[in-house]
Amino acid sequence: MTTPAIAVFDIGKTNKKLFLFDENYRIVHERSEQFTEIPDEDGDLCEDVHRLTNWVKSSLADVLALPDYDVRAVNFSTYGASMVHVDGEGKPLCPLYNYLKAYPPALLQQFFDAYGPETSITRKTASPSLGSLNSGLQLYRLRHEQPDVLAKLAYTLHLPQYVSSLINNWPVSELTSIGCHTMLWDFDRQGYHDWVDRENVAPYLAPIVPSDSAKEITVSGKSVQVGVGLHDSSAALIPYLASTQNEGNPFVLISTGTWCVSMNPFNNSPLTAEELQYDCLNYMHYKGQSVKSSRLFAGYEHEQQIKHLADHFAVPIEHYIKVGYNPETIEKLRQHASQVTTEDDAKGKQLLSMQGSLFGQRDLTDFADYEEAYHQLILDIVAQQLVSTNLVLNDTSGSRTVVKRILVDGGFGKNPIYMNLLARAFPDLDVYAASVAQASALGAALAVHHHWNTRPMPADCVELRKYTASVVA
Repeated sequence: MTTPAIAVFDIGKTNKKLFLFDENYRIVHERSEQFTEIPDEDGDLCEDVHRLTNWVKSSLADVLALPDYDVRAVNFSTYGASMVHVDGEGKPLCPLYNYLKAYPPALLQQFFDAYGPETSITRKTASPSLGSLNSGLQLYRLRHEQPDVLAKLAYTLHLPQYVSSLINNWPVSELTSIGCHTMLWDFDRQGYHDWVDRENVAPYLAPIVPSDSAKEITVSGKSVQVGVGLHDSSAALIPYLASTQNEGNPFVLISTGTWCVSMNPFNNSPLTAEELQYDCLNYMHYKGQSVKSSRLFAGYEHEQQIKHLADHFAVPIEHYIKVGYNPETIEKLRQHASQVTTEDDAKGKQLLSMQGSLFGQRDLTDFADYEEAYHQLILDIVAQQLVSTNLVLNDTSGSRTVVKRILVDGGFGKNPIYMNLLARAFPDLDVYAASVAQASALGAALAVHHHWNTRPMPADCVELRKYTASVVA
């Protein structure tokens, strides 16, 4: 007897994964591969779009042929801020440019001169000015720098929808991709920004469909429902929403990795110019609502500083894993070093520069040992996290009544010092370390649940561990 399943492609910058989930959303099969980046015409490294294309098609054919599984649906989760420019046959016309590719300063200034001022367009589009990371500007650049490609262009597709179109041949757009710092979407009028029409690039943006859409097609003689794909950050939020939808416990999710992104799906108040200055942006809920979010480069900061600590104290880089939470050490450090304790204090210090904590300015000879210095590093990071998360906890009226929980997933969720200090920083909220196996892939599967699965949506896909604001007596 075969097991009904959904196949989900989870395409990250480093790892390309394919999962099969059964009807209870347990992973029953998986495969993973890493691709080597290739140079574009300027020598900048980028995704090998042709290898990615072949891998998606061949991998799906392989799992459809597995005798133990009945694959009834397919969906996709990919990294964002990446566009694929395709011709009328859906074939890429140029490289899949890296979102870190340098953006020409003169062209960016030309854009803001025509459609700004910068503060106005970044506020309306909820997009901090990030160059190529504003993926709409990639299309603007193509229009102005590559007229020969533009002449052959049928659509510019966001990466999730490109990989979806490889299977369903359905070029579309959807809001989790459009709404994430693309500089395309005007959140005031809930439509494309005026510049899209004035530049005459609207015809190259495929029709918008709901993010939970699917199209029934025949693949290898088998009928399957094929979703339209999701931006991975928005997809990763879905399991948490599914697990809490019946509990009446609104939450902020702090997704921690290189960036620590605080996402509040219950705050859709417009971004202010000040919030944009402090690296706030909007993600888009797969049902279409904006999700106010703030970013902190804390994972990168942690990665750099543990190398610095390892060098100074002559220990392995991973030594921090052995350091447990010591409240006595925290109290000692609080008495001898100035700490940020309120949002207003931190804003008065210009958020201590959100690109780096105070720790980089500290003298390591001031600390008795590695453990004490590492506690100080996490104290400094959590001081910034307090500010960053507060930016999305409150709506523009200053109310925080709706949010009852903070959920932390990713690396810092496994860090006892970070979690205990976070609980102390937010004593009026319940703070949990949360874990979901393959959250982005699971979210993409749950988004199309109603297209293939007759069982109830699962309410137990998130594991929670509560932390309380313990202090030294």
